[in-house]
Amino acid sequence: MRKLFVFSIVLANLFVFNNLKAQDPQFSQFYAAPLYINPAFTGASEYTRLGINYRNQWPNLESSFTTFSFYADHFLQKYNSGIGLIVTSDTEGSVGLKSTNVGLSYAYQLRISENLVFRPGIQYNMFTRNIGFQDLVFANQIDPITGVVTGPATDPSVINGMESISFGDISVGGIFYSRSVFLGAAVQHLSEPNQSFIEGGNSPLPQRMTIHGGIKIPLGQGPLRKDLTYTYAERSITPVFQYKTQGKFSQLDVGAFVHLEPINLGVHYRGVPFKQFENFPNNEAIIFSLGVTTNNFNIGYSFDYTISELGIEVGGAHEFSMSYFLDFNKPSRVPRSRWRIPCPKN
Repeated sequence: MRKLFVFSIVLANLFVFNNLKAQDPQFSQFYAAPLYINPAFTGASEYTRLGINYRNQWPNLESSFTTFSFYADHFLQKYNSGIGLIVTSDTEGSVGLKSTNVGLSYAYQLRISENLVFRPGIQYNMFTRNIGFQDLVFANQIDPITGVVTGPATDPSVINGMESISFGDISVGGIFYSRSVFLGAAVQHLSEPNQSFIEGGNSPLPQRMTIHGGIKIPLGQGPLRKDLTYTYAERSITPVFQYKTQGKFSQLDVGAFVHLEPINLGVHYRGVPFKQFENFPNNEAIIFSLGVTTNNFNIGYSFDYTISELGIEVGGAHEFSMSYFLDFNKPSRVPRSRWRIPCPKN
């Protein structure tokens, strides 16, 4: 009877998971996660680039969300192409639903005119998801006399065949940019793959559509750089936006970065103030960010101050990013003269 009772509870929760319209993880420092938001960013630095992103959302709740991502890309100058790899791991909720994604991406750089470049990109992703049975306690683990948990969840009648799933999908995107303006769009999960944990179930992963862009506005010259280039430190402001929609959900990130080389300061708003979801205002967070950019190294930290009904008591969200650029032709210095997408932290 205990086994039947536990199995009924687990099965009911599986149906809940099966009917959820899942959303992808998000990063507040979205331009510091280039291959995640748009495969067209692959190779956009025109060097070899390594980067990591880490996010801890609502840390004061038991059902928090943590996301880690590593990416690497390289620009093949001879072929005007970028190739890249991204690995993303996400853990959700108190049970610990885990999702791991490995993606391979490619982008081509096409110069349309003297002042305009277009980069189309494509990415193939392989997902593995685990429902987190290892964090549950089943009846056959509990000593009936002492009530002590005696071992891991090993009941084959409950967990076999339902604990994990794997599937693949494709994402595409494109970016237009000049020396000061950029505009891009991407569609993830083109095939809307089935992510159901139940055999014969159907739970398509909705497409995630994103539009993003911005403009870099010079603020005058800073002090003379101390690197023998005889150029001045950058002073600029870059207003940016990102609008994304997935299933019934939509979201807008809008704000600006001020770059006082080597310091980056940013403030953003996340939400859609004119739209409600189930009678709740769609306001999520005010995001504050601080970063340092050197010739070949970027590091950034941001904090999401929650303004939704959850309140700041949930702990907001902490996010860390880092990227490093390599130029194998000139390993001691990354030249500043190359024309790259003028977005923050690319």
